[in-house]
Amino acid sequence: MRVGIVVFPGSNCDHDAWYAVAHNLRGDAHFIWHQASSLGQSDAVIIPGGFSYGDYLRTGAIAKFSPVMSAVKSFARDGGPVLGICNGFQVLTEAGLLPGALVRNSNLKFVCRTVGVQVETTDSLFTSEARRGQTLELPVAHGEGCYIADEATLDQLESEDRVVLRYRDNPNGSLRNIAGIVNEGRNVMGLMPHPERAADPLLGATDGLVILHSLLSSVSAPPLFSSSKQ
Repeated sequence: MRVGIVVFPGSNCDHDAWYAVAHNLRGDAHFIWHQASSLGQSDAVIIPGGFSYGDYLRTGAIAKFSPVMSAVKSFARDGGPVLGICNGFQVLTEAGLLPGALVRNSNLKFVCRTVGVQVETTDSLFTSEARRGQTLELPVAHGEGCYIADEATLDQLESEDRVVLRYRDNPNGSLRNIAGIVNEGRNVMGLMPHPERAADPLLGATDGLVILHSLLSSVSAPPLFSSSKQ
């Protein structure tokens, strides 16, 4: 089982993700450069945080055109697990793998602190080892983390149990306090908080391991999910 971590020019959380998978969870993690046309033997993919292409034009707007994203899209269409963290979430929305968009924080300030997020569903590859209603303390660090979508899309996310994480103390103005969502196939997730930065006792935080370990466990033994699971 191998986890591929995509690296764009400007990624700065790629090594954090690699360390969390390779050292904290003893998984097999490797980097995938943005110019690659293949994901190699990856069983799961993480698109990490940072400032891909310097966030020029719009966060994630240039990264979606990278050659590697064609491979990521094909991988996701075939059911492969894809986790986008912070800038990775922004890239996934720009690439059309997740609905909605991430825009400037409502207070127009960069937010960098630990926030509480509530697990809204365990019917996903990324929260299968969590408890519904469980609060995870995870750090955020973003200036464009306000999740928006039209009312029809928001209602659809709610009705299909696709809101995975919700802020308890909304740091950025995201509509309906949304911190993380999954796609219709439930194999692609984007979230603004950083689980890889809360994955080591030396950092004083390990709540992020719930998400990352769920991902690795799902790759080793894929569970069968139903959209009606509560």
